[in-house]
Amino acid sequence: MTSALTDGELTVLGLLAEQPRHGYELERVIEERGVRAWTALGFSSIYYVLDKLAKRGLIEATSAPASAKSRATYRVTKAGHELCAAATREALTELTPIRARVLIAMANSPGLPEADVVTGLTARLQALRDQLAEVRTARSAQEPLPPAAAAIFDYSETMLRADIGWTEATVGTFTQESTVDKYDVKKAYKELYSPPSKDFVVVDVPELRYIAVDGRGDPNTAAEYANAVEALYGVAYTLKFASKKTLGRDFVVGPLEGLWRADDPTAFVTRNKDTWAWTLMINQPDWITEDMVQAAVDTVAKKKENPALKGIRLHTRTEGTSVQILHIGSYDDETPTLDRLHNVYFPENNLTFNGDHHEIYLSDARRTPPAKLKTILRQPVKAV
Repeated sequence: MTSALTDGELTVLGLLAEQPRHGYELERVIEERGVRAWTALGFSSIYYVLDKLAKRGLIEATSAPASAKSRATYRVTKAGHELCAAATREALTELTPIRARVLIAMANSPGLPEADVVTGLTARLQALRDQLAEVRTARSAQEPLPPAAAAIFDYSETMLRADIGWTEATVGTFTQESTVDKYDVKKAYKELYSPPSKDFVVVDVPELRYIAVDGRGDPNTAAEYANAVEALYGVAYTLKFASKKTLGRDFVVGPLEGLWRADDPTAFVTRNKDTWAWTLMINQPDWITEDMVQAAVDTVAKKKENPALKGIRLHTRTEGTSVQILHIGSYDDETPTLDRLHNVYFPENNLTFNGDHHEIYLSDARRTPPAKLKTILRQPVKAV
């Protein structure tokens, strides 16, 4: 970057370029102009910034008494003027990403009760309204303003109004969703999505609908697998939003599920992943139609090219009698459990395979340590 200046340094340098000022005057101008609404520059940091600029030869003290640092007046040097102008030209064209902390909070919010999310956003909404009122008060106290100063206040007010609008809408969404009975496959079929982790249990899996896509190869290395996961989630969330908007019916996007098959079932015990074929799926409520799925696929395809999209389809499946267990740990540590299922439980109960090995991934592998991953291992069975 041309500037090599922080936002605070460029702000102070620009104020001194207007006219020589001492620390207290800088503080007054920063307060009056509402500078803190758009840059982090506290009173205690002003002298730190002044020292840094002085050491770089960008500003210099005038003839103020050295013993009264609090009243020392600073002016910009020739080098400071040149760098300030260059940095200002650069800042006029540079796009800076918005890194609002609230976005991190929203990403983490599924781990909180919805009431806590609403309470936090409501408090944030009031703080934003208070801040907007402060900016408007600061502006009115300085009217009439030169065009540049007016533009700064316009920007601050516009951003705050947009943030207020977003926060109001988000609070409304959470408030509305808390009163709407959303379809959630894990709640609708609790016995299918909450097996014990110690013992195998027998369940009867009814007809369920999914969006699905097929592929083959090692899930850890095959680009085909990564594309399939990305495409499925993109379509799933597009379907959710479209359903809520057009039908007024909302649902929770279910966990990723996988059907795994191989010519030799022992390939799952030996973890010979290159020979695996798979179908990845995400459950859908029964009101989702093929036309809706195709429309969602088309919408996602317009945003980003993904070869897996063309293979996504609406898939209806009935597994019937199945044996399942909750596995906690790495996917590669499933071998002992599968070995016990195939070679101990099956013979003892006169059962055999009756369909693809089915896994349901209850944890987000991107955020969960391998030792804490939760995966349902399900196998459709029939009597020998």
